Amino acid sequence: MIEPRIYFSEHFDVSPTTLAEYGAFDICIVSDLPMFIDPFLLFTSGKSEYRALHDQIVLYLQFLQKKSGAGLSSGDMKNWYHFKEVKQNWLGFTVFGNDGHALGPSFAKSLNDSLGDILSNVGKEEGVGTHLEKLALVGPRVGRDCVSDFTTNLIKHYLLRYTEKFARQYMREEDCSSFSVPRAAFNYNTETWETRTYLLPELRDDFVILTPVDMLTRDDTWISREDLLKRFKSLPAAIEDDQTRAQINNYFSRVFYAKQTIKDRNAAIDRVIKEFPELVDLYIGLKEQEGEEAQETSRAKTDDTRDVLVEQVKRAVPDLQEKTDFYGKPWTSYDEALERVLCFKDYIENKDGYRVINRAGQPFSKETEVQLFFGLIWCYTDFDVNREPNNGRGPVDFKVSYGAGDKSLIEFKLASNSSLKRNLERQVEIYEAANGTRQSVKVILCYTHEDQEKVARVLADLGIRDEPSVVVIDARSDNKPSASKA
Repeated sequence: MIEPRIYFSEHFDVSPTTLAEYGAFDICIVSDLPMFIDPFLLFTSGKSEYRALHDQIVLYLQFLQKKSGAGLSSGDMKNWYHFKEVKQNWLGFTVFGNDGHALGPSFAKSLNDSLGDILSNVGKEEGVGTHLEKLALVGPRVGRDCVSDFTTNLIKHYLLRYTEKFARQYMREEDCSSFSVPRAAFNYNTETWETRTYLLPELRDDFVILTPVDMLTRDDTWISREDLLKRFKSLPAAIEDDQTRAQINNYFSRVFYAKQTIKDRNAAIDRVIKEFPELVDLYIGLKEQEGEEAQETSRAKTDDTRDVLVEQVKRAVPDLQEKTDFYGKPWTSYDEALERVLCFKDYIENKDGYRVINRAGQPFSKETEVQLFFGLIWCYTDFDVNREPNNGRGPVDFKVSYGAGDKSLIEFKLASNSSLKRNLERQVEIYEAANGTRQSVKVILCYTHEDQEKVARVLADLGIRDEPSVVVIDARSDNKPSASKA
């Protein structure tokens, strides 16, 4: 039986307690976990070294602002504005594997434009601090993953030293190697990124970066566009000057109206921000006042990911090994995809696996949770497996391939999804065309009797009730005797 080594502590035979006491997150070395660095946690930290890191981010933004403008060459834009994802920290949204998207031309343009707009007073704000997250507040141009990737690149030197210190103190010499890391730190004298050398944990001919737990959160940054949109209409009440407050409220009455669509409402908010940019700093000031709550919230989310999801995966892998042939290798990518799904179905329905696909007795509420769980337990294969590869027509849950000519897709859906029928009719077929394959497996997860009845109706309506590539999994907890007691 293969011994599962999914996490850093398992692979390098380091005590999880040692990692926890050092303050590092026990990363998964099979797949990114949906965690990221929130720069606000650096800004509001009680640790002076974290606040110094935030100051370094501001310093780099000020450097870019001095250089910004139409006169920048393409080389300067690439050197100063383009960044690769720091994949070696195994955090982010790739989920299966750790190859994410770089911060390329689109991000560079957004950042450069913002330095003459929403970030024009970077480092000189009145009453509030400087926050990179402003980039994500006006229009959906820059997402949380971009903010996190940019932050990670700018503090990479700290993370590398942090990991090197751990490696020297607690790891075996044979598990580490010396790595020359490009773009490790920025030299303001030469205005170039420097390559520096570090002793780091070695994993499959690459290095690993550890990240302190208290820098991490999930879901969204503390200062975020989603949160701004949610509380935007309440902002004028926090304005002390009654004349300005009345002016803004009057403007609000003209741009917001009853039964407004979400798209129109968000567009109206962007117009208001352009007219009254001080509302952004007002929002940020309110978020700064709630800084202690940010630390507590991120800690709770991080603990939930580590303690609940990690433990579920640790339970599932050896359980699957013992009870099924889940980690066997069929002949083709379609065989691999279908057999894995059918084996997963058998495990859930007949071998108490439904217990680990329910969190604390409650069903997974999002398809992304099911996808993440399935991706994490699928950790031993000779096939190339990527999660949600966007190949021009939107993301698909998994692509399984063995060379250019053999690839298949897996699409997960909860039966409760209101768009289930439409998705079955069109979605995977579109993805198949974009990926150059006609092989796909559609997986539908049912948590209730009502779910099962709905799926039966949909499959009958579409005439695919007996289609072998459509796999329905019964994950109900109210209709199964325990396999351990059978």
